[in-house]
Amino acid sequence: MQKHVFLGLGSNLNDRESYLTNAIACLDAHEEINVLSKSSMMQTDPVGAIAQPMFLNMVIEIETSLLPRRLLKVCLEIEVANGRVRAEKWGPRTLDIDMLFYGDAIIDEPGLCVPHPEVASRRFVLAPLAEIAPKFEHPVLREPVLAMLQLL
Repeated sequence: MQKHVFLGLGSNLNDRESYLTNAIACLDAHEEINVLSKSSMMQTDPVGAIAQPMFLNMVIEIETSLLPRRLLKVCLEIEVANGRVRAEKWGPRTLDIDMLFYGDAIIDEPGLCVPHPEVASRRFVLAPLAEIAPKFEHPVLREPVLAMLQLL
C-alpha cells in the first residue's frame, strides 16, 4: 500500500543546495519511492547553542510502499552517502533527512517517533511544509499545517 510521507531536509555545510538536490535525486531513484512535490529551499537560523553556518531547509512529499523503519534506514543511508557525521546533537551537518509525517500514522518506538515530536514548534519545518501542504492535518494535534505555522 502506498503512503504519502513528508520529509524535512536540511544542510548547513559546504554546498548546501547540492546536498539537498542530491538527496531528492537519491530518494526519487529508489524503486519504492516517488517524489511528488517539493518546497522551495529556505535559509534559516541554526537551532541550539553551537555556533554554525545558516541552514538551507525544505520539505518534500513522497509516495512510498516502504514501511516506516525501512524508509528511515534509506534516509539514514542517504545521509551517510552525503558525508553526514553525527558528532554532536544539533551540530553542523552536510545533510539531515527527518521523517515528519508518515500518512496519518502515530509511531512512538525507540529511534522512531512520527509525527516528528518537534514539528509544531519549528518554523523551518512548518514554513516549507505550508508551501506544499497547508491543509495537511497533524494526526495528533488535529491542526492544519498553516494554522500551526500561524501560531509561531
